[in-house]
Amino acid sequence: MIGKHYRYFAFFIFLSLASCQKEDTGSELDPENLIVEVNNLEDGSGMIEIVASADNAMEYQFYPGDYTTVDPVVNFDGLFSYTYTATGLYLIEVRAYGKSGRYMKKEIRITVTLNDDPPDPEGGYSTPLSYPGMHLVFQDEFSGSLLNSSFWTYEIGTGYNGWGNNELQYYREENTSVSDGYLTIEARQESFGGMSYTSSRLVTMGKQSFHYGRVDIRAVLPEGQGLWPAMWMLGDNFSSVGWPACGEIDIMELVGGGEGRDDVTYGTIHWDNNGTKADLGGHKQLASGIFSDEFHVFTIKWDASTIRWYLDDVQFYVADITPAAMSEFHQNAFLILNVAVGGNWPGSPDATTIFPQQMIVDYIRVFQVD
Repeated sequence: MIGKHYRYFAFFIFLSLASCQKEDTGSELDPENLIVEVNNLEDGSGMIEIVASADNAMEYQFYPGDYTTVDPVVNFDGLFSYTYTATGLYLIEVRAYGKSGRYMKKEIRITVTLNDDPPDPEGGYSTPLSYPGMHLVFQDEFSGSLLNSSFWTYEIGTGYNGWGNNELQYYREENTSVSDGYLTIEARQESFGGMSYTSSRLVTMGKQSFHYGRVDIRAVLPEGQGLWPAMWMLGDNFSSVGWPACGEIDIMELVGGGEGRDDVTYGTIHWDNNGTKADLGGHKQLASGIFSDEFHVFTIKWDASTIRWYLDDVQFYVADITPAAMSEFHQNAFLILNVAVGGNWPGSPDATTIFPQQMIVDYIRVFQVD
């Protein structure tokens, strides 16, 4: 699995504004028709190339918008390259000067995402392929180059009321890829289907479902304000009784948004308690780092009495499911993987959120007692 590319890197031109600093627009001494092209090298190095041209231009000045570079770069051919040293938003200003000493300018906003060191597939936490007294009943190691259609179905669109949470993404098949032994779900900032973001949502509904057992999911999570990755389960009777009467088991949820959020995983159950939605759950914070740094294993152990949540084999919450009102958790349930953007819980992305963001899944394994 070594050598997988974990992230894509892009530069986006958001806005181009032109203004003319001159008095006599008809003078041949003044610059006219300034054109600026920003070339994206797409290698995650932070390097860009700019080509500027203008009629009657004698000199070009480039301001990269990086506060470590105050003075402009001046040249006479309009060719400029620059390497940024930090991920972020930058306002590039390009000026074309004429013989008159007056200039035209264009401002271009870009987002730069550097090629951070990817998570090490051999690093982070991992779990075994077998446990004493248990046997493997479901396994997806995401080999090959296609999603296994005998396991998974894509859910497409925006759902009702943003999938019930006022989420901001449009779910598409195109945001999922399988390669080098990993499943990648990518959230992107792009307009599609009337929404400003796209992502993917996968379900095993009608194909694979489980009743009790141990579920292990090894994954690297996205980060940032407004990101909401989840690995969860719904009862097989969801289509007939609806939610929350079908029951919901959240194996992992993360609500991105900086310190105290990108390093916290949540485990929760939801059910119908005599006509009222009920919830139980807990959370676990990493001792250091965040969940986008390396692989972790998110686990539930589910039997007739309890559901227990583990992060890297350390239990952090247990729910008693023996009360009669919790019958939802004594039936088959199917798996769901998705990365939501926005919604009632995380809130919307803001200027600090860098796209694209990815949830990378190494494996999903379900074990049951012999």
